[in-house]
Amino acid sequence: MRETSEELNELQALLDASLSRSTTHLRSIVTERTLTAVQLTQVLTGMCTLALSTVTAKGEPRISGADGHFLHGRWYFGTARSAAKARHLAARPAASVAHMRGEDLGVFTHGTVEVLNPEDGEPASDWPDLLAYFKDFYGDDAFDWDNDVVFYRLHPHWMTVYAPDIAKLTAG
Repeated sequence: MRETSEELNELQALLDASLSRSTTHLRSIVTERTLTAVQLTQVLTGMCTLALSTVTAKGEPRISGADGHFLHGRWYFGTARSAAKARHLAARPAASVAHMRGEDLGVFTHGTVEVLNPEDGEPASDWPDLLAYFKDFYGDDAFDWDNDVVFYRLHPHWMTVYAPDIAKLTAG
């Protein structure tokens, strides 16, 4: 868990607000079957496969896979600079991600992406720390980190979690 108490408080407020703004149908499924911010950060460790949804110039939805890392109460993911999703996100930064583990966990998030290491321009102020994390995870020479890959932080405006049995998620 890399989250500060302030980040955990912000995440909990987001989870609470998102659920309260959800439809009656969704609340009937998720209420009593969700996780707190603390529990969520304990479950979302390491790499989590994401279904990433972007939109084409014609407004057509596209979904693809991405390696997701949940750090500081936010999703982080990367892709090749030449990937279609990179073009979509450059033009239309709204995105949705879902991380699911069978019927045991569903984390659904909508937000706007921030490019952490733009080709031109200044990287995010925390990029050196994040780059160190990614290099540690993937290997220092896994990519040409300056030219081949672009990384994003998803700033969520809505997030909900479905987890009917926390014990299944935390069992050794």
